[in-house]
Amino acid sequence: MSPHSVPPVRGRLAPSPTGVLHLGNARSFLLAWLEARSSEGQVVLRIEDLDGPRIRSGAEEAILEDFAWLGLDWDEGPFRQRDRIAEYRAVLEAWHRAAWVYPCICTRRDIEAAASAPHRGEEGPVYPGTCRGRFPDAASAQAVSGKPPAWRFHVPSGTQVSIDDRIAGQSDFRVDEELGDFVVWKKDDEAAYQLAVVVDDIRSGINQVLRGDDLLPSAARQELLYKALHASAPEWLHVPLVVGTDGKRLAKRHGDTSLRHLRNEGYTARDVLHWCAAVSGIVLDTPANGAADLLAGYRRALIPRAPVVWQGLDGLGAS
Repeated sequence: MSPHSVPPVRGRLAPSPTGVLHLGNARSFLLAWLEARSSEGQVVLRIEDLDGPRIRSGAEEAILEDFAWLGLDWDEGPFRQRDRIAEYRAVLEAWHRAAWVYPCICTRRDIEAAASAPHRGEEGPVYPGTCRGRFPDAASAQAVSGKPPAWRFHVPSGTQVSIDDRIAGQSDFRVDEELGDFVVWKKDDEAAYQLAVVVDDIRSGINQVLRGDDLLPSAARQELLYKALHASAPEWLHVPLVVGTDGKRLAKRHGDTSLRHLRNEGYTARDVLHWCAAVSGIVLDTPANGAADLLAGYRRALIPRAPVVWQGLDGLGAS
């Protein structure tokens, strides 16, 4: 590869087996697949199975069945985060030695009650830094609380991150004030989302990440982790979510939109694909029986920049 050539796209599908896929999940995964495949790129499948008690038996198999139903394939994987715990721990230990992280014994109630805690945002209160510099190691923290601590990434004062998102546009974050020191290792002795996905994406050579725009603040956090690991962040693409008529993220209160339920109700993969195409700016000249049939009509620039409002099953269909 010449110094000026563009590396091939490597995207990923990264479901968490905490439940079944619903239409909002399906659309995001479909767009991630289309984005990679439209550039003749590769797709890596990763199962994000570090969510402890929320992991549901049989959920992984159901998700893979749904992917096959929609025609989503992959070139590598499935990889599972539980197989990489030793790697995550090694990163945590290296960050501890470099003073990038510190042990924290604060509970959510402690953070809520802190007089200096900023106002609550969508993700909850910003951590006020109570344990920053308080304990030299995990044992010292546990001696005070009686329980294993979490570990937080220290965001230096004045830290700013600009995300040049290929769909959402530019977003500027004053990370220390808006997001605060964030958890990279949980109290149950398990790597947190932010640490795990960055380590995974670096290891797998992922250079493109498409996901819901509710995770845009996570991109700002993850930019700091890439820097701490001396790695380049991927190309970010955050798409607007599918929401109910109340403007809130699609959930059970909006009815059962799981692919399993739709299949049981007689809807076909073509129905789901045509709905995803209609709400994603994808032009179809012929019926789509699988994800590959959407490639010819897919254009990143045509993806709507506003949330998709779910109007109910009446709008779902291939006709």
